[in-house]
Amino acid sequence: MTVTPTHRNRTTTGATSPLRSRPAVRSLLEPQTLTPADLSMVLLVTEEPADRPMPTVTVARIPAVLHECAALGIRSVKLFAESAGRDATGKISLEPDALMSRAIHACKEAEPHIAVMTETCLCSYTTDGVCYLTDQHGRPDVSATVHVTASQAVVHAEAGADIVGPASMLLGTVGAARHALDETGHEGVSVMPHVIFWSSLYDGFRLTMGATPKAGTNREFQINPCRADQFVDTALRMEADGADMILLEPAQFTTDVLATLRTQTRAPLFPFSVSGEYKALTRVDSETGRRDVRLLMELFTMLKRAGASASITYAALDIARRLS
Repeated sequence: MTVTPTHRNRTTTGATSPLRSRPAVRSLLEPQTLTPADLSMVLLVTEEPADRPMPTVTVARIPAVLHECAALGIRSVKLFAESAGRDATGKISLEPDALMSRAIHACKEAEPHIAVMTETCLCSYTTDGVCYLTDQHGRPDVSATVHVTASQAVVHAEAGADIVGPASMLLGTVGAARHALDETGHEGVSVMPHVIFWSSLYDGFRLTMGATPKAGTNREFQINPCRADQFVDTALRMEADGADMILLEPAQFTTDVLATLRTQTRAPLFPFSVSGEYKALTRVDSETGRRDVRLLMELFTMLKRAGASASITYAALDIARRLS
């Protein structure tokens, strides 16, 4: 009896299954993996070195950090700056020598080709730690808040920022920032508003930067995590108001809205992995002293798969070192 040789199992297209291929073929067929270029490094800038819940940097330390970012292939940084002076107007944030402006200058002088993203908000400048100004009755003063945050955008742009980030979640701040930038000759500066779900994952940042709202744990204008539809609608409205790109936070809990938005807009989408995620998903090895970032690497790989343009994280340098 003649026995006909059997062939390998093939798919309907006739291609050999990648799972049964040689390692070199699997590597060839697999999509691009996570790279340092997929990450943006968060810098919490303070006037003096301090032992706080989250890692911070001073302006003097920024050049060394930026040089390492550039050497490892990280292409952007996200800046937050604490203010020692607080009042009811937040106008200290508009001073040309404010900490944020000095931090931006330090970044651009050290590595001009690294994109500098900033936060334009009031929680680190108001005495009550809220993201907006209030009127004489203690209610949100929307017009005053919009004016100050738009002015912040111009100050940051003049210091050298490439991307400014309205973060109060007040509708109107995006359009005002875009208009103010265009009117002052900064048409090339991008606007990337924060779209934010309520979460307890922000506590480490708030304690570090003195941005804990005295009235409670949740920001008034942030979105209930049950309302994915509201999140998507808000992001699209901000894009219509002039946003060039969108920041989504907290990253771990925005995967569904990220994937939905990816089908509805071509704007770049940047999930922000916030302080609580950094604390929960990393640990320092007691023997080597290195931070174990494998869980965050898996998270950012998933977010890239879901449509993220890049992920913003406190662990960008740790991950880039591991990838290298």
